[in-house]
Amino acid sequence: MRGDAAWVLLDERDEWLEFSRPVGAPGAAADTGLWESSVVFEGMHCAACAGTIEQALRATPGVREADVSAASQRGRVVWDEGATRPSRWMQAVARTGYRPLPAHDAFATERRQAETRKMQWRLGVAGLCMMQVMMYATPTYFTASGEIEPDLVNLLRWAQWVLSVPVVLFSCQPFFRNALLDLKLRRVSMDLPVALGMLITFVVSSLGTFEPGGLFGREVYFDSLTMFVFFLLTGRWLELRLRDRTAGALEALMHRLPDSVQRRGAAGEWERVSVRRIRVGDLLRVLPGEVIPADGVVEQGQTSADEALLTGESTPLARGVGQRVVAGSHNLTAPVEIRVEQVGGDTRYAQIVALMEQASTSKPEIALLADRLAKPFLILVLVAAALACAWWWSSDPSHALMIAVAILVVTCPCALSLATPAAMLASAGALARSGVLVRRMQALEALSHVDTVVFDKTGTLTRDAFVLEDVQLRRGVTRAQALGLAAAMAGGSLHPVSRALAQAGADEGCEAPAIAVTDLREVLGQGVAARLPDGRGGLNEVRLGSAVFCGVAPIAARGPVTHLSDANGWLASFHLREDLRADAKASVDALRRAGVQVRLLSGDRPEAAARVGQLAGIDDARGGCLPGDKLADLRAAQATGATVAMVGDGLNDGPVLAGADVSFAFGRSVPLARAQADFVVLGDRLSLIPACHAKARRTMQVVRQNLGWAAAYNAIGVPLAMAGYMPPWAAGLGMAASSLVVVLNALRLSKADMQPVEVR
Repeated sequence: MRGDAAWVLLDERDEWLEFSRPVGAPGAAADTGLWESSVVFEGMHCAACAGTIEQALRATPGVREADVSAASQRGRVVWDEGATRPSRWMQAVARTGYRPLPAHDAFATERRQAETRKMQWRLGVAGLCMMQVMMYATPTYFTASGEIEPDLVNLLRWAQWVLSVPVVLFSCQPFFRNALLDLKLRRVSMDLPVALGMLITFVVSSLGTFEPGGLFGREVYFDSLTMFVFFLLTGRWLELRLRDRTAGALEALMHRLPDSVQRRGAAGEWERVSVRRIRVGDLLRVLPGEVIPADGVVEQGQTSADEALLTGESTPLARGVGQRVVAGSHNLTAPVEIRVEQVGGDTRYAQIVALMEQASTSKPEIALLADRLAKPFLILVLVAAALACAWWWSSDPSHALMIAVAILVVTCPCALSLATPAAMLASAGALARSGVLVRRMQALEALSHVDTVVFDKTGTLTRDAFVLEDVQLRRGVTRAQALGLAAAMAGGSLHPVSRALAQAGADEGCEAPAIAVTDLREVLGQGVAARLPDGRGGLNEVRLGSAVFCGVAPIAARGPVTHLSDANGWLASFHLREDLRADAKASVDALRRAGVQVRLLSGDRPEAAARVGQLAGIDDARGGCLPGDKLADLRAAQATGATVAMVGDGLNDGPVLAGADVSFAFGRSVPLARAQADFVVLGDRLSLIPACHAKARRTMQVVRQNLGWAAAYNAIGVPLAMAGYMPPWAAGLGMAASSLVVVLNALRLSKADMQPVEVR
């Protein structure tokens, strides 16, 4: 897209829906008119750039909020449909010199590649010219004054000047363009001091070449100029490559859906249509190797689906008739026909993308501090360079200007502004690949300080299912007979107890009664009734359910119990228990080894909570807690100085998730979880909780290393530059090296190394 006309096209609702979503619940924009757009900003290099874009956006009428991340080059804009349109605030950004693009733009990858190629050309020209300039400058390094004829010295200077011109006119173009825009808009960014240094060096050296006997004729600095341009461009190019890895991973997720899919038409024929034309209820055919474009249910066929990018589950999952499939997963082995249930923004895929976009633009507090300090720091740099130049001017004007140039370059705070966001983004990307979405970057910092983790019970420590623990039988009835009959009756019910009995019957190979069960009916909240032939021409009513429904006396039990009865009375009782997650105890042990206190707060019966706590190895287990009780307990712990993380299922733990220092929504209820949770665990692995805690600690360790390196570099470089011991080329090398050290150190966190804890 180029020009204002292209941005005006985005004012059509169908266009902005591709990169915007209503603020709040689905349909909220119909009432409030507020939309949240995800935007990519090209041309950003530093925190000052992000601040400039945010100021331009917030100054636009109708824009309510604007958050821009320099590390990811992405932004989040909340705007009022009644007061503005995307073209208006995009043009406001364009006037500041940066190029806004919809985050879902299909050509973003091509533009990034074109930008990388152009950067490579600039770097190549700078490198080639630098080597030639150094060749012509070398003779003056190894000879004493007067050993080379003045005419030959002037010839060498003119050769250096000729080779430096393409570096200044072509390789330095991005720095000069951004600096001119800074002056035009009366702002300060990191390119301004760098461009000033380049320009001063070239002008002083050119004057020394044109007028060898003049004020600046004693020495030229073309070698320093070309060297620090080469070093700076090398740093920019490597940062661009490293940043593209993060941006490319996010775009790969956003563009995962196919452009088209086969849909059954009204006449029964298969036609290929655009994914945008899919509607709920459509029947789709997805071939092997294709990506499933919508959430739905398999109606025909059986295949394996790769959901690794959505859940972190690396093993392909079998999907057959009646089973759900999710948008964004890969169909691996066979064609399947899918009935569409959710499309567009209602799919789990779209909700995951929204969470990742939000994480890529959020900023931790420590990064916000760096953003606030960036602009005052740059102004201080300009003042310090001017004062140092004035101090040294009387002894040697050209040397004084080179000292000012070295200060301008060496103090450019790129490393400081990249220290935190680079580490946070690398860590968030690794977590996402492991099946944990980071909703707020600040949570990583808070999680590293957590000393207490509070678990909910149902759906968190336990699975959303029961398992059969024991069976009591009437004399003369075998376990296989009772369980087979119960499983046959429970097979048509969706109640958790019925599903547990049906699964237990299948696991134990219990066959259904040889005589068919008839007249099967479910009584809501009580149980299931059916009729069996009694062998004498009559029918025998059989019931499965509560004690009252089955007409038997209640019995004491530690967990749920259901009864089976026939015309002769009680036949069997099935004792069930909640199914503790296989990795629950190992996860609790891992947290304890990390020095974290583990607690359990549940709304279930106290004895049930105590039993699950005992199985999981949690001594402090409380039951009978309402949501308000959980919140009060959490506040009391925080009042004693504890930093608390809450792990819930995202369904009824909203208040306590919001009140915790860090919150995890465990389970698949992404739309509800995103309202309060800082982290959303997509899969079923509880072991990701201690792994996240360890990752957060490693992340903050890397952040401290980065900040320490950036501070040490400036603490050493500035005095050396002001004292005249650091030439401009060394300052350029130091600046590029400091930024690269920070980014490369942060990339250590990008590995998805969150190994599950050992289950014993």
